[in-house]
Amino acid sequence: MNDTSADEAAILALNRAHVAETSALEAADLRALLAQAFHVGACDRGREAFLIALDQDAIYSSPNFQWFKSRHERFVYIDRVIVAPSQRGRGLARLLYEGLFAAAARARHVLIGCEVNAEPPNPASDALHAALGFVEVGRAVLAGGAKRVRYLTREVPRAAPRGEYQRRPE
Repeated sequence: MNDTSADEAAILALNRAHVAETSALEAADLRALLAQAFHVGACDRGREAFLIALDQDAIYSSPNFQWFKSRHERFVYIDRVIVAPSQRGRGLARLLYEGLFAAAARARHVLIGCEVNAEPPNPASDALHAALGFVEVGRAVLAGGAKRVRYLTREVPRAAPRGEYQRRPE
């Protein structure tokens, strides 16, 4: 279900259908994001769902990315995650996040950050992030007041070294 190869046209189409929740993205911008992405997760090559995350070394002018960069020396920033309406409720977003958490742990990152719209509201995203253990660490007003966001973070669980297992909670 989690196919990490991405179809740029599919991702652009899905993004265009959800500009209010994310932001506009042109083909050249997408190529630049993908070229420097820390992690890209895709379901059905991005037709069903996708996630793009950058780390602190990315060159990206997004005010949300810059908010994290000004506060953290090392982090992973989730730039966008979108699930097609016809695919919602299947656990695809959670699957994409789990892939990101594993990649971040392998790279020894300790913090993952993202923003979620407060205005216009996105209750499904709020619920998912709360269930995944994200907590609010800040807020901002963007686009001349048309968009208000909440900044969220979550610690990255430590990956077990090779040959070691992680005990399951009882």
